[in-house]
Amino acid sequence: MMQQPENKRLVVGITGASGSIYGIRLIETLLDLEYTVHLVISNAGWRVLKEEMDWDVTNREDVLREQFGHRAGTLVYHPVSDIGASIASGSYLAEGMIIMPCSMGTLSSISNGSSDNLMSRAADVMMKEGRTLILVPRETPLHAIHLENMLKLSRLGVRMIPAMPAFYYKPQTMDDLIMFLVGKVLDSLRIPHQLFKRWGEPDERG
Repeated sequence: MMQQPENKRLVVGITGASGSIYGIRLIETLLDLEYTVHLVISNAGWRVLKEEMDWDVTNREDVLREQFGHRAGTLVYHPVSDIGASIASGSYLAEGMIIMPCSMGTLSSISNGSSDNLMSRAADVMMKEGRTLILVPRETPLHAIHLENMLKLSRLGVRMIPAMPAFYYKPQTMDDLIMFLVGKVLDSLRIPHQLFKRWGEPDERG
């Protein structure tokens, strides 16, 4: 059986940083664009989904099926402890990986090459294979270690898109602010979208 072209496969990670809704909206958007999304959620990420999204995480695969099963693309869930998953190998073709939101703990693990779970291992694979890795840090304030880790990764080609929404396009709802960040991630992946009004352009949102 032929593998699906890698330009329709992306890895998405959700960590224990506040702002899990960012990752949820990203997954929904990618699935609606008919991508195959390989999803990794840290244990702390599941805790935040319970607290912030009121998800019943007792049966993790059931809740993911309930949330995303009706969308056009394919969701493939990998437990964070499954170091033997397909996305842990560079021979498995994927266009890139986005960790949204990215905790400072996960960022530190990636920065220091500590591939002790599937999240950090998959990120390490993206870096060693020269594929796109996007981190969406969500923390404030930031101290010097946070900034140094970001700088180290940025110098290695990792793209930093902090969870810092803009206001020039006059967002009307919280979802407008969330989708702005999702749109910035898609821009970095060169995926066309109409999720927010661009500066100097008419509002194309439906």
